[in-house]
Amino acid sequence: MSGIYHHDTFHGLPVRTLPLPDKDGRRTDALPAADSVAWRLDCAWDGPDFSELWRHFLATVDPAGVRALVIGPWWSQDYSPLTPVIELLAADAGRFPALRGLFLADVVSEECEVSWLQMCDITPVLEAYPRLEELVVRGGGSGYNKETLELRPLRHEALRSLRFESGGLPAPVVRAVGACELPALERLELWLGSQWYAGDATMADLEPLLSAGVFPRLRHLGLQNSEFQDEIATAMASAPVVAQLDSLALSLGTLSDEGALALLNGQPLTHLSSLDLEHNYLSEPVRARVEELCAREGIEVELEEADDWDDDPESRYVAISE
Repeated sequence: MSGIYHHDTFHGLPVRTLPLPDKDGRRTDALPAADSVAWRLDCAWDGPDFSELWRHFLATVDPAGVRALVIGPWWSQDYSPLTPVIELLAADAGRFPALRGLFLADVVSEECEVSWLQMCDITPVLEAYPRLEELVVRGGGSGYNKETLELRPLRHEALRSLRFESGGLPAPVVRAVGACELPALERLELWLGSQWYAGDATMADLEPLLSAGVFPRLRHLGLQNSEFQDEIATAMASAPVVAQLDSLALSLGTLSDEGALALLNGQPLTHLSSLDLEHNYLSEPVRARVEELCAREGIEVELEEADDWDDDPESRYVAISE
């Protein structure tokens, strides 16, 4: 099942958590070459604060060789906003000329629920790293805190992959993505989430993403984890963007027969190599129709149904919320 977990690899590199210094500030074991792993920074409970960990990182690993960076829990006790992390990343951007992959908030539920993460405006890192190729952001908004995720529209020449993993992605962020100029973008995933966790985007907010050529090199689109997954699937049945895609993900949400049938009866999907409908609420006859189409056309399909499947629409839920 897709969801929130620690990735073993990122940006094509194995993830390596930077060891914390011992009490004397010394390195405790031999480290790999700076460019051979994706470095993960984790303050750990009762460990150093992030500014101290950042200084340790810069003194321990040659930042000029770092190709990918993964930010784990950036607090040592109380959950705190991501703001200082963004500020340090932006301030020291000149020391990371090779950085191409950045994962903000590689945090799982045992460390902090995704909806509890104290986020901020992430635009400064995109502005500070014009050569960044991959950005993953975990976290969004929530009624539990005032520090929600923000993004301002911008032009970025190099970004090829952008993913937002959220239990509630604020509508202004969705609109900002649609207003960005990203000529190199090949992969885009938005986990829209639940309205109970500030996932307040609507089809109107998604409309720019459905147009042909808004991201001319886009080959994978994921509009996922949504409480209005049927509406999204229905829109995709005639969305101009589908013709330029190689893969489509409408997973993790509340997709039912209504949306799946609209998708099947809409524009051809035969050019797709993969279709992800994981975590769905499809009846067996509709599931069989999807499987038949994909088998006939050689489309790889994910069709795992939601746990506790129920015919009652009121009982349906997105896979990732709190």
